[in-house]
Amino acid sequence: MEQPWIKSLPADVPAEIDAGQFNSLLEMFETAVTRFADQSAFINMGANLTFRKLEERSRAFASYLQHDLGLKKGDKVAIMMPNLLQYPIAIFGVLRAGMVVVNVNPLYTPRELKHQLIDSEAKAIVVVSNFANTLDQVVEQTPVKHVIITGIGDLLGAPKRTLVNFVVKYIKHMVPKYSLPDAISMRKALRAGQHHEYVRPAMTPDDIAFLQYTGGTTGVSKGAMLSHGNVVANVLQANGAYSPLLTDGEESVVTALPLYHIFALTVNLFLFMHKGARNLLITNPRDIPGFIGELRKFPFTALTGVNTLFNALLNNPEFSSLDFSSLKLSMGGGMAVQRAVAEKWQHLTKTKLLEGYGLTEASPVVAGTPYNLEGYNGSIGLPMPSTLIEVRGDDGQALPPGECGELFAKGPQVMHGYWNRPEETAKVISPDGWLATGDIGYMDDKGFFYLVDRKKDMILVSGFNVFPNEVEEVVALHPDVLEVAAVGVPHPVSGELVKVFVVAKDKSLTKDVLIKHCRKHLTGYKVPKLVEFRDELPKTNVGKILRRELRDEAKSA
Repeated sequence: MEQPWIKSLPADVPAEIDAGQFNSLLEMFETAVTRFADQSAFINMGANLTFRKLEERSRAFASYLQHDLGLKKGDKVAIMMPNLLQYPIAIFGVLRAGMVVVNVNPLYTPRELKHQLIDSEAKAIVVVSNFANTLDQVVEQTPVKHVIITGIGDLLGAPKRTLVNFVVKYIKHMVPKYSLPDAISMRKALRAGQHHEYVRPAMTPDDIAFLQYTGGTTGVSKGAMLSHGNVVANVLQANGAYSPLLTDGEESVVTALPLYHIFALTVNLFLFMHKGARNLLITNPRDIPGFIGELRKFPFTALTGVNTLFNALLNNPEFSSLDFSSLKLSMGGGMAVQRAVAEKWQHLTKTKLLEGYGLTEASPVVAGTPYNLEGYNGSIGLPMPSTLIEVRGDDGQALPPGECGELFAKGPQVMHGYWNRPEETAKVISPDGWLATGDIGYMDDKGFFYLVDRKKDMILVSGFNVFPNEVEEVVALHPDVLEVAAVGVPHPVSGELVKVFVVAKDKSLTKDVLIKHCRKHLTGYKVPKLVEFRDELPKTNVGKILRRELRDEAKSA
């Protein structure tokens, strides 16, 4: 039976993909580096890495892992660094050796790093020297036997390499002392690998490519097993949905989200590699003035990020002076794109801020706003090609359009399960392959899906469900609000009350003014009863606001 969203797809977007087009990410990579050999692949700190150089250096790194370290197909190799030229070389080197990439947030605490290295059974790690101190504190308690260290400037040309590393270490004091006497530098590893013959492993779509750890904001962080087939399928799905906007070999994408984040990994790294794009890697996107300075030198055609990043750019006066004439695709992921931000973005850049929806367990993209949608409709869009989405009630039955329930997704991008956690896997993936997302939403009669909130973030006021996203959306519409987070706090009569934490643009903004604004747009039980103004809100390293942290604070107050 034809699905309701098929009629809403743009005419040039396929309903299905050919998931067998590439047998593995290796095939996809080999095709790209052959097609676009002498074109620029990655740019960082003024240095340029062509597709040909990416192929040569990743092959050398793969050979080093195979021969010098003696690692085997399927062994786990952790990568712990921000966006640098070393990152794609390391990722493609590990994958080309037939091994499994374990992406690690470089801002992890020693406890978090220890858990991930032990849980993943990583045998080696590539770490930037700035974070080697964290590794030093736990490495002896983990399965890691091989440490490869790189300095931030290591792949820049001389003398810039020496200067950058000197400034980072001795002027800015960004490299805490560490002792890893058996570690080897990545530069030496690449030189050593050049002297060995690379042995290309036989790969299948079912071979695991990534252990991609979930955020760990609730419970224990778990490794989603994403196979070569999963990621290839998701790249082809995103390509099917957005390729009408993009021309092979002619795009320039900005990667501000860290590559260890699943959205940036699949969309920025793999999709734009597949398209033969130039990829500008931003090492520190929190430095907004520096980020804008990089954008000024780079005629970008595509930019991805999270809502908070787009909001921060829009609120910097220098951003409005950039040239947006080349921009074709702006896409937000990782968290909901707010109407106020989307409309400001479109007004300034003359391009729509599209929203992608997904989760780590689905490689990650499940749905996305059609590229030709007029204006902003608040939806997460339509399912990706070859993807099914259902809204289900508590009884597990599919609900009709307009009714809220949990979103379930099915498609070739859904993970194989959680690493070494069959019980946890069984909780989220049914025997027939449906993934329980944990998100609440509904579908309209045209097949567009709308995300209401996370199950665990729902606020219950006198028996009524209040979704933080809705409250935040309304608060953010006030012109004096920069950022907002809504949480539920215990109350003896109503069960919970709505509390909002607000970062104001105008410090004269008051609680009474804000609540009056909310009463114009929200029914009574949804209106915040408590307002707390903050200078900043706690966020993850990719800019997602940590509601859990604020909720815990509010409950303990």
